[in-house]
Amino acid sequence: MAKKKNFPLRIDPELYDTLQRWAKDEFRSVNSHVEFLLRESAKRAGRLPKKQDQDIGED
Repeated sequence: MAKKKNFPLRIDPELYDTLQRWAKDEFRSVNSHVEFLLRESAKRAGRLPKKQDQDIGED
């Protein structure tokens, strides 16, 4: 698997709390849940290359 890119993210504290609860419900960390949500959004928008589209959820 390719090395993941780190970047700072400023986020509203209330939104973070919502994401934290949601991630907990899905047995994920906040970081992995945000990545999951972004990947799903990119997939629905047709923005992922075909290889990445097929690999979603396999890591």
